[in-house]
Amino acid sequence: MLNSILGYLGLGLVLSLAGIGSSIGTTIAGNAAEGGLKKRPEASGSYMILSAMPATQGIYGFVAFFMMLSNMKADPANGLLIFGIGLGVGLVCLISAIRQGQVCANGIVGVSQGHEVLTNTLIYAALPEFYAILGLVGALMVL
Repeated sequence: MLNSILGYLGLGLVLSLAGIGSSIGTTIAGNAAEGGLKKRPEASGSYMILSAMPATQGIYGFVAFFMMLSNMKADPANGLLIFGIGLGVGLVCLISAIRQGQVCANGIVGVSQGHEVLTNTLIYAALPEFYAILGLVGALMVL
């Protein structure tokens, strides 16, 4: 019984923490994009690309959720494992999405000031993204 409760808690954690991180990260970048539109509205495509980047961690959390759910349904005794994976992947996605949003926001400011920094910002933004991917891959390996 306790294993099942922990398992379902882990499912909720991975989905909610990743979603919260993505919503905060996209908001941080989106706020910068709104400011950038006032300076250089013609660069709105670059702003959109950078603003959307932190949304991927929410997708990783969603994928992990479905992987974990099928494992939980197959063997409810894996509840503690599911809880640990959900907490771990959820926290990695939460933090990496927020930090990625900050990187993207700085890139948006640079683009709005007329600097050619989109490509470099995409590379820098891929660094925190990498750890969310590692979290998801680690979950795949355990499940």
